Amino acid sequence: MGIDKPNVRFVVHYDMPKNVESYYQETGRAGRDGLPSDALMLYGAGDIVTVKRLISTGENPQQIRIELAKLASMVEIAEALSCRRQLLLGYFGERMERPCGNCDICLDKPEQYDATSQAKLVLMAVYETGQRYGVGHIVDILLGKETPRMLSARHNQLSSFGGGKEFPKEQWEGVLRQLIGLGYLRVDAENYGILKLTPMTRPLLRDGQSLTLAMPRLKPVREGRRSKDKAIGNADRPAFERLRAWRREVAAKEGVAPFVVFGDLTLVQLALKQPRTHDELLGVSGIGEHKAKKYGKQLLEVLSEVAR
Repeated sequence: MGIDKPNVRFVVHYDMPKNVESYYQETGRAGRDGLPSDALMLYGAGDIVTVKRLISTGENPQQIRIELAKLASMVEIAEALSCRRQLLLGYFGERMERPCGNCDICLDKPEQYDATSQAKLVLMAVYETGQRYGVGHIVDILLGKETPRMLSARHNQLSSFGGGKEFPKEQWEGVLRQLIGLGYLRVDAENYGILKLTPMTRPLLRDGQSLTLAMPRLKPVREGRRSKDKAIGNADRPAFERLRAWRREVAAKEGVAPFVVFGDLTLVQLALKQPRTHDELLGVSGIGEHKAKKYGKQLLEVLSEVAR
């Protein structure tokens, strides 16, 4: 980034820098003339693993610890739910009284939701697999994918297998990124990027601690949306609308987003099939044993009311 020009308007990081110092210096290349400029960083959980692996190839243990601590600070800023500029300046010992009003968090603050149950499911999957697998395999477990590796390890028999199949892959990756960034999980870069539990895990898993995360901003899938609209047209519209109203009420009481309770496609299937028993509920896409136990009685009552 040896750029000495005043009119740079856009700096893009295609992956995560190793430390906040590098990020600050490189983004600082934009807007040196005082005119509006933008900086964008793109990264994923795999980037964190890659950087940790590179750092861990060093020969000085003390330097490795320092660099890993710096990377942890970079991840904290990347996964932040509050003004990034405040955090950035705070890292260098400067205090900013008010949010900057210019970063992505200030301009479009992400919706937060109670992610306790999702976090517990992720941590349980890591625990049940003996803390020997990386992000990709854990996500496959949550989605219930019977890959050759899954079947070979018999992980399709775990209690967490398929526990999150009602949510998309991108959402689980986002939850894992935030759990890593917040310190509930750590990545063992020296051992193929496998996930390890940390001392922060126990209060969440066993002591009743709750956890709030940022709502993932998922890209809409156009084909899926058209299919959903077509399916709604074939469903019992009154039943579908009543189920949506019920979902809003439940989400409001639990302090979560409606899709966390059930996705639209699950409501469509409920309106189409209109199950009458617990076993029939389990035949609906997006409803596993956990959600059938939690919401089953209410759902059957709602569908019974609509049928009258």
